[in-house]
Amino acid sequence: MSNAFHSDSAKEQADPSMDKKPAKLSESDRRYLRYKRIVDWVLEKSDFELGQLKAALATDEKPAFVTKVVNDLEQSGFIVREHVGATGYRWNPGKPFSSNKWLDDKVFGIQVKNSPQQDRPRERLLNLGAAKLSNAELIAILIRSGRPGESAVMGGQKVARQFQNCLEDLPNAGRAELKLTSCAVEKTAYCQIMAGIELGRRVAALSDKPVTNRITSSGDAIEFCLQHFKRLASFAKQEEFHIVCLDTKNQVIDTHQITVGTLDASLVHPREVFRAAIRDAASSVLLVHNHPSGDPTPSREDIQVTDRLTEVGKLVGIDVLDHIVLGRGRATSIREHV
Repeated sequence: MSNAFHSDSAKEQADPSMDKKPAKLSESDRRYLRYKRIVDWVLEKSDFELGQLKAALATDEKPAFVTKVVNDLEQSGFIVREHVGATGYRWNPGKPFSSNKWLDDKVFGIQVKNSPQQDRPRERLLNLGAAKLSNAELIAILIRSGRPGESAVMGGQKVARQFQNCLEDLPNAGRAELKLTSCAVEKTAYCQIMAGIELGRRVAALSDKPVTNRITSSGDAIEFCLQHFKRLASFAKQEEFHIVCLDTKNQVIDTHQITVGTLDASLVHPREVFRAAIRDAASSVLLVHNHPSGDPTPSREDIQVTDRLTEVGKLVGIDVLDHIVLGRGRATSIREHV
């Protein structure tokens, strides 16, 4: 066999330090040694039979794994079959083989631990802050650890590339979808990504304080709702109906969720709406709901609900000041719309 195939994989003379048993090997290291045992045997041959290889390694390795490694070498083009359907293989002289590089790429991929420390996502976050990291780096940190052949960094790059023009859709991606995008997104990584997104939402909702607690116009109402109900305006996938209770000076007392689901006059019962308002001793209320489609244009049903609740409000002595419909970062006042 030509030296071109194994020039960089020939073993150095025995090093006394090699006799020392490592205290503990990582899963990747153990996998690397399994691959290496098979590759080293094959490198000694100019051609070989699969059965011969399995028999030689029968005490050290499972036959199925031996077959997998041989298939990987064949798919990479480094070895070829003697003829279609044969179990005999030979090295491909047209494609020189670097065992060290192939093993590193196959088992480790682009491993974070092999990168310069200043280029690792977690170190960059500690040194520069999370705001300085790319989407791929942030996702890589959430993935945390990769899989054989694909590191967390590679996984982060793939997921970021998949959602580069629609990052807002990432929270709605299913586990199967992300696993297809990157094999590094196993169950644990998926849970970490979704938990990170949800925590970010909650922090953002708490940090975005309403600019005003006094509502005297439709403009004030829209501004308040876009801030206070930011989750509805940005992420919610179902319609939700809320009310804002106000005192005699039009200052916000509290907000209440009334229903979740498609807005309909039969679902938004006046009893539920005004029960909360009466409990708060409200002088008036602001109605709020969202359109998951992102378009805040009021529908016929929205206007019917507004009219019905306005009439009931007159009977119980609680004014309905307005009804705000939230879309994707936008809002519409029904009072101004009709």
